[in-house]
Amino acid sequence: MRVPVSWLAEYCDPGLEPGDLARRLAMTGTEVERVSGRMGGDTGRFVIGRTLEVGPHPDADRLSVCEVDDGTGTRTIVCGAPNVAAGQTVVVALPGAVMPSGMEIGEAELRGVLSSGMICSEAELGLGDEDDGILVLEDGPEPGTPATEVLSLDEPVLELEVTPNRPDCLSIYGVAREVHAVTGAELADPPWDGWIDPGPEEVSGLASVRIDDPQLCPRFTLRVFTGVEVGESPAWLKDRLVSAGQRPINNVVDVTNYVMLLTGQPLHAFDLDRVPGGELVVRAAIEGEKVETLDGVERELPEGTVVVCDRDGPTAIAGIMGGASSEVSTGTTSVLLEVATWDGPGILKSSRELGLRSEASNRFEKGLHPALASRAQAIASRLLVEVCGCEAVPGMVDEGAGMPEEGSVRLGVGTTARVLGMEIPPATQEESLERLGFAVEAGEAGFSVLVPPDRAFDVTREIDLVEEVARVADLDAALPATLPATSGGGLSREQALRRTAEDAIVAAGFDEAVSWSFTSADSIATLGLDPTGDPRARPVAISNPLSEEQAVMRTTLLTSLVDAASRNLARGTGGVRLFESGRIYLPPAGNDEAGGSFPGDRPAPAFEPLMLGALVCGDLVPGDWRGDGVSADFFSLKGVLEQVAGSIGVSIEVIPGTEPFLHPGKAGRVLVDGQDVGWMGELHPSVGSAFGLGPSVAFEVGLERLVAASPSGQESFVEVPSFPPVERDLAIVIPETVGASEIEAALRKAGGDLLEEVVLFDRYTGEQVGEGLCSLAFSLRFRAPDRTLADQDVDPLWETIVESVESIGGTIRG
Repeated sequence: MRVPVSWLAEYCDPGLEPGDLARRLAMTGTEVERVSGRMGGDTGRFVIGRTLEVGPHPDADRLSVCEVDDGTGTRTIVCGAPNVAAGQTVVVALPGAVMPSGMEIGEAELRGVLSSGMICSEAELGLGDEDDGILVLEDGPEPGTPATEVLSLDEPVLELEVTPNRPDCLSIYGVAREVHAVTGAELADPPWDGWIDPGPEEVSGLASVRIDDPQLCPRFTLRVFTGVEVGESPAWLKDRLVSAGQRPINNVVDVTNYVMLLTGQPLHAFDLDRVPGGELVVRAAIEGEKVETLDGVERELPEGTVVVCDRDGPTAIAGIMGGASSEVSTGTTSVLLEVATWDGPGILKSSRELGLRSEASNRFEKGLHPALASRAQAIASRLLVEVCGCEAVPGMVDEGAGMPEEGSVRLGVGTTARVLGMEIPPATQEESLERLGFAVEAGEAGFSVLVPPDRAFDVTREIDLVEEVARVADLDAALPATLPATSGGGLSREQALRRTAEDAIVAAGFDEAVSWSFTSADSIATLGLDPTGDPRARPVAISNPLSEEQAVMRTTLLTSLVDAASRNLARGTGGVRLFESGRIYLPPAGNDEAGGSFPGDRPAPAFEPLMLGALVCGDLVPGDWRGDGVSADFFSLKGVLEQVAGSIGVSIEVIPGTEPFLHPGKAGRVLVDGQDVGWMGELHPSVGSAFGLGPSVAFEVGLERLVAASPSGQESFVEVPSFPPVERDLAIVIPETVGASEIEAALRKAGGDLLEEVVLFDRYTGEQVGEGLCSLAFSLRFRAPDRTLADQDVDPLWETIVESVESIGGTIRG
């Protein structure tokens, strides 16, 4: 919600700088995201001018040479606008002025005529979209008057982040009441004061409405205006709308948007002549019905969507957007003004199903009280007559379930002190609530509080009143600072181990990525996963996605990592080493609908394992003046994974495996204690190319499963060795199909407790060992904790090791 400070000050002016006001609001529960302005330069270079003479340019048919009074004298300005004429009051950008676009105005010679400054259009000033002519102001301001005194060129705007329970703060007057409550500044009377709902009278013969289900539409009001002249809105109205983030359209529509911003109650204007008989019906949409909305899109309506219909069918989607068939246009002469109240949850559901949100739906879905309709009708009726030169037909159609009964909430004596732990005088509590618009009646047992319509759905319990009192009071100053009674906190064993593993991969030179849990269905499809047998190919769809690129929940960290790597490489990063520790989201058992959302009102929970993934593009260790770096390949990344697992005391084994997105022969499965915990390997060239990556290697393992296998917390002390080791090398010729890990396991088992370390230091294939065979060279270290080993201690173990190698098809190479 954009709140122009000058508009706010019309109803409550606290006399604070915008930044100070923003901080005060934020400290009392109304979050202000930022204080912004329309223009960033020196607005002192924009002044009011008057065109004294306008003549044709001597060397250009479409340019005019204007003599303009800027208050200090007459200056010549060359202007290309077709509507420029003598005697106009205009906005002049003097040399040195900086436009919202960033362009600096200077003196320039245009086709032989020196032009000093610029006569501005709406678009150039950021006041609207009109760019085919200059902005012409009503007579009044004298030449030389600062333009900021006439137009809000650099007006500060409070940008609020309004919580779902506070639709009252989606209105200028609602924010003004909030400012009044937290600062004590005077609040102007409501702009709808004095309005009395008219009876049906003459309007009943011109318009009518039938509501099939009052629960979906608690109130629907209509007024008729004749003799309407649709045209451009006055400058003050367009200025207000633009400052608040709305685009001016025409005077009728602009009035409805202005009133919505002021009161928080959306309105809609129909062209009465395009509503047959002026008859409207509110009902639920039937399957297959369609409507073309104001944005020019024909939409198929989900069954049950509430629609406003005329005799020919749906003409508006209730509470969301009007229809093109009854749109107000330049030919409109009679307007049917609708102000209605809709069921909030129903509007939210329809908005999500249609993928269509609007300023109106944003307000209705939070819940609005039927009483707000009268407020909007009051202001809109006055403004339409004033701005559009029309006549309001006496009377108003008013249908629905009737006004809900007013209820009061009790605030007991001592409740506030008991909840807050501090005393707030009863008189202060009463004053705080009254400033917020509550009617308070004091009694012996406490207060009986009548909740205003603006807060009817937010304040329903005693604790809600305590919250209102507490936030208006200056708790930051009033509440004493005390230390908690217990220290508490600390990491659990699992959290500490996860952090240790993350620290280890950071120490290996990787940068952490923190990605959205969302991805695109196309990214997952690019991985080539089997939708019939792999749950990762069936992502959980998001019912209301931010975009198509974030339409499903990720089923692997790889999609997040390749997306981040691709963006970095596209911006000139030489190499990328990324990791992420996060959850993936697999469909629940039994949900076999590929790409489908969970069925039913209570969806089954997805399987959300915590994973650790890494991706390297380029060198694993960059080169420097001492030499080349370490290229990223299967084995170098395997070393990183072993280092990470080893940091929490876990030993991993990598065996040959496959994944459709990995290079054949350069992929493996990661095992812990014989159990599969993930994969690693080189990305398939086609997959890497699809994501804009070169040769890349990656892994993804279950972090929770690594942590579960960690012996951390059960460590035993091992003394520093006091005796020297015995080291021997062993070269084994083995079929290439036998993995080195299998050989290492056999060596360790045969070597017993005295075999301290086994290191593979060479692998050879070639003519000397034969086709299909390879030679693996290991370094073996033997050591005893209580003596120096002799050959007679190691030789029996060596014989056992040789026999073990031969039993799995290996031979000792001489």
